[in-house]
Amino acid sequence: MYQGNFAINMDAKGRLAIPTKVRETLQSDCGGSIVVTANTTEKCLLVYPEPRWQQKLPEIKNLSSTNKKAARIKRVVLGYATALEVDEGNGRVLIPPTLREYAGLEKKIVLVGQVDYLELWSEENWQSYLNEEDDDEEMPASLSEFSF
Repeated sequence: MYQGNFAINMDAKGRLAIPTKVRETLQSDCGGSIVVTANTTEKCLLVYPEPRWQQKLPEIKNLSSTNKKAARIKRVVLGYATALEVDEGNGRVLIPPTLREYAGLEKKIVLVGQVDYLELWSEENWQSYLNEEDDDEEMPASLSEFSF
């Protein structure tokens, strides 16, 4: 399970080291094989262990190509999807320039666990997201009974 958030640095070439705790889980889940793609609702990247990505593909494939919003999601998610390997020794991975550009990733980034996948945010975008005011979007019924 992927949880927590980790402040990490990326070098000028786009390499970052996955924190040990996350790296161990990735090695166990997928041998370090991941798929990184664009998030269509936030300016961040989605990092899927390869087996979880394979589970998501049928959902993506079934998105309508005739509905503009669904077609856009399909194009962006599949168009940016990149298979990568996390180096087993040092935990480093190279994020391609197109993905770095999409999410505005520079030196300071944040890796955020989301149970069965991870998100990769620029530190600036992450802080902006945390400081956003809640909009007036209605809470889903599934959250009405949720508590800590």
